[in-house]
Amino acid sequence: MDGRIVVSGASGLVGTALVSSLRADGIPVTTLVRRPARSSDPTRSYDEVQWDPSSGALAPAALDGAAAVVALGGASVGRLPWTSGYRRELVDSRISSTRTIATALRALGDDAPALVSASAVGYYGSAPGEILTEAAGPGDTFLAKLCVRWEDEARRAEDRTRVALLRTAPIVHRQGVLKPLIQLTRFGLAGPLGRGTQVWPWISLDDEVRGIRHVIDAQLDGPVNLSGPTPATANDLGRAVATTMHRPFWLPAPAWALKLALGAAAESLLLPDADVRPHALEQSGFSFTHRTVREAVDAAL
Repeated sequence: MDGRIVVSGASGLVGTALVSSLRADGIPVTTLVRRPARSSDPTRSYDEVQWDPSSGALAPAALDGAAAVVALGGASVGRLPWTSGYRRELVDSRISSTRTIATALRALGDDAPALVSASAVGYYGSAPGEILTEAAGPGDTFLAKLCVRWEDEARRAEDRTRVALLRTAPIVHRQGVLKPLIQLTRFGLAGPLGRGTQVWPWISLDDEVRGIRHVIDAQLDGPVNLSGPTPATANDLGRAVATTMHRPFWLPAPAWALKLALGAAAESLLLPDADVRPHALEQSGFSFTHRTVREAVDAAL
């Protein structure tokens, strides 16, 4: 990997791990921050540029000369419940930040660095019985419609530079999809969510970071599914957590109860059946560290 990488959303789970990985290999990183930027450290322990995506404020010069811009961030989908106000925040936080970066890249013309923009496997909604590669169309859940709009904002830079769309699966990590499962399991309340047999895409944090770096190095463009290579059901993930924690897995949460309690969040996050495959990654030579959800859970816990 040659050249500086610019990262937005660097304080989140994926952003923190990505920046740490890049800097550990001596790759210069500039992070976009909303507070006043600290002065550049001569040891390069940090290098920051202030921006304000809510007003579209980002100096194109901050991106000039970079090898790639990795656009992460957005309000957490894991914060529940999704009230009408929070659904607006989920949308606005992604649209405004991605639009601001794409606009700055367009201002740089044909010398603009590549854009590697976050999205999610929620793009596919629920498609029982289908194998979902990057060629599959979008679903009709709230999150699917959000992902379409999110990706459209990133694609505004396609006439100036290469754009890759990171359709990321839930991260198997203590601060990712495992966080609520660990709490339920600790109190002996773990069990099937809905049917429990719905296929849940997943990926380890290590492979998420390695996958993003691979997208940059291999110069991939278009949608890229960042999901583990071996399908797993919601029950597979829940049982792996329960087994590792030596706790029972028995108490079902019916689909109707989840919908009643969580509404759009249940329909977008917990109940969809989506067998998402990392076709673009594997076709370009990527090798996973954690090939099964059990391996990912064991590594995380």
